[in-house]
Amino acid sequence: MREPRIARVLKFVLFALAVAAVLGFVVMRLWNWVMPPIFGLHAIGYWQALALLVLTRILFGGFRRGFGGFGPGMHWRRRMMERWAQMTPEEREKFRAGMGAAMGKRCGPFASPTSESKT
Repeated sequence: MREPRIARVLKFVLFALAVAAVLGFVVMRLWNWVMPPIFGLHAIGYWQALALLVLTRILFGGFRRGFGGFGPGMHWRRRMMERWAQMTPEEREKFRAGMGAAMGKRCGPFASPTSESKT
């Protein structure tokens, strides 16, 4: 029998808090181990480390789900591979021709030269 939705949400929230607590501690320890001796910066506390972690996620990583190739960033590729597998050879050729024409319009000088541009 499936767990109630509230129980799953509660488990997720608890897991997220545990991960945030561990990552905050790791960031604090790494900062205090590396940055003060090398650059002469001050040591930071746990809450500052957690804020630094959030700030770096906002500036550099965003808050996308998933890690590496397992998140929604790869969802488009899986869907495209499924569609490609269902295409007939004629449909694939038509798709390739359409993409080649589109790339020629969009990529400017990087596109392969056509007979029109040679004259």
